[in-house]
Amino acid sequence: MDWPRTIRANLKHYQPEYRTVIPVTRIGFGHKRTALRQLILCVDESGSMATSVVYAGIFGAVLASLPSIQTHVVVFDTAVVDLTENLNDPVELLFGTQLGGGTDINRALAYCQMLVRQPEETILVLISDLFEGGNREEMLKHTTTALVSSGVQVIALLALNDDGAPSFDHNIVTEFAELGIPAFACAPDLFPDLMAAVVKREDVGQWVAGV
Repeated sequence: MDWPRTIRANLKHYQPEYRTVIPVTRIGFGHKRTALRQLILCVDESGSMATSVVYAGIFGAVLASLPSIQTHVVVFDTAVVDLTENLNDPVELLFGTQLGGGTDINRALAYCQMLVRQPEETILVLISDLFEGGNREEMLKHTTTALVSSGVQVIALLALNDDGAPSFDHNIVTEFAELGIPAFACAPDLFPDLMAAVVKREDVGQWVAGV
């Protein structure tokens, strides 16, 4: 990615509310490589996660431009919508889908499970406060356990914003920890460093402790 040219080309898409530029036009250096890792961003669109959805959409569009990563963006409430086809149009990605209410994490993870091609090369980032309105037991004992057991690296971000995670399901965080799934809030400016650490297979727990 040629960042200076990309930023100049997208200054007209600056969003003052979020103090960021939406990369509608992305300019690279022309090098092509085969995707080495698969990244699935699974994003909770319930009302409390609104800011996280915006940041996840921006980062998803940027990550999709990296040839070494095959990126998917899946959003959910009680329904699940795959927005991967919109990754080349960040505006459509951010504002084209308005879901309703409720939260069905189990259903969303089950869909993401179907996207996995090479489990040991797959990173699944669940962005949610983890308040499950669907089948909690199925989500913990079957869907999530199956993902981890297959080799998928699962990370739970309780929020992707500058305000931390004031409200989340502590019980599910504890059960995720028992499965080896780290769960924490992440500021947007730290998200690229987190993804770099994950792609390089660094210990996420140590990364969080060092932040």
